[in-house]
Amino acid sequence: MIIRLLATGATLALLAACSPATEAPETGSAETAEAPAADMAPAFTLVDAEGVERSLADFRGRTVVLEWTNEGCPYVQKHYEAGAMQALQREATGDGVVWLTIISSAPGQQGFVEGDAAREWQSRNNAAATHLLLDPEGTVGRLYDARTTPDMRVIDPEGRLLFVGGIDDRPTNKIEDLEGANNYVKAALADMEAGRPVATPFATPYGCSIKYADELEGA
Repeated sequence: MIIRLLATGATLALLAACSPATEAPETGSAETAEAPAADMAPAFTLVDAEGVERSLADFRGRTVVLEWTNEGCPYVQKHYEAGAMQALQREATGDGVVWLTIISSAPGQQGFVEGDAAREWQSRNNAAATHLLLDPEGTVGRLYDARTTPDMRVIDPEGRLLFVGGIDDRPTNKIEDLEGANNYVKAALADMEAGRPVATPFATPYGCSIKYADELEGA
């Protein structure tokens, strides 16, 4: 597995106040707060499910969404089993957005896939991301301070991070809570399309903790 990191910016600290958790609150709203929205997205290169290297720099000049996922996580299942994540992927890519789904689970841990299993993951979930990127060493996940699945980033065509954090304001694993939820990624993309500042640049992430190798040692 080739993972070649091309770091050109400082490591993000936008989510420093959010502790990783295997379970998030079942009720309540995601906390939102002002956060720097003009930080440059760190450069990276990862191998995709087809074995091809993909660099963030390849998509300069286009809006990019990053989505951290883990199929075994019930909070991810909420969005995929309902078809909500795939619908948003199709809507975004139909508008010319590049959608990069990233799996940062360590080998042997929940959500880890590679090779045929990664391609089967895409097919089984009817995923509509532009590319599925594999990050088994967790290098890019840590670079972006990704804490949970799902965890989202929206990057503008100039390479600036305009949204960081949780996908919506319903931090539960219940499919029925998708109805009426405020999807921050969808809203950020709409603000950008309309030429408006992103109204919510940060939302506290929720879900399952990303299964980074060093964080599982001795657990």
